[in-house]
Amino acid sequence: MEVPLKIAFEGIQHSDAIEARIREEAGKLEQFFERIVSARVVVARPQHRHHKGDIYHIRVHLVVPDAADIVVSREPAATGAHEDVYVTIRDAFKAARRQLQDVVRKRGGHVKEHEVAPHGVIAELHSEADYGFIASSDGRQIYFHRNSVADGGFDVLHKGQEVRFSETEGDKGPQATFVRPAGKHHLL
Repeated sequence: MEVPLKIAFEGIQHSDAIEARIREEAGKLEQFFERIVSARVVVARPQHRHHKGDIYHIRVHLVVPDAADIVVSREPAATGAHEDVYVTIRDAFKAARRQLQDVVRKRGGHVKEHEVAPHGVIAELHSEADYGFIASSDGRQIYFHRNSVADGGFDVLHKGQEVRFSETEGDKGPQATFVRPAGKHHLL
């Protein structure tokens, strides 16, 4: 790290053992990304309960170059899973590691891009025979059957309506295997 790791304790006495564990976990992060600019970890124990163990909060803030800051906050769970400070630290750093790995994958171009489904408009609709045709954006006619319309929505389709669809090659040409009316944001 370019700037030394900062560790703060809130509502809890400083502990060399806790600090050592945090330093160990932070060191593991550098295996995934060597250029972490700075890291700040806050260990907090906001509640003091007498009959059950205390619940710990861990906040991890990492600054990496040319990316959004990585911020992880492990707040107390209703299940009491964060009654052990070491479990809480482990969980917080696991989440930070996943986010850091995502940054590395994005930089390496290894992030899977989701393809936007093709779109078109209903060109023909034959309600009595349970089929229709979509005029695709590339000018082709795509056949579809009532059963390929999402959520049983065949009866509410109308000519000229914009739709998204999945396509395959059928016996008689292109055929839509899934049809859904295009929403406000035109996503399938």
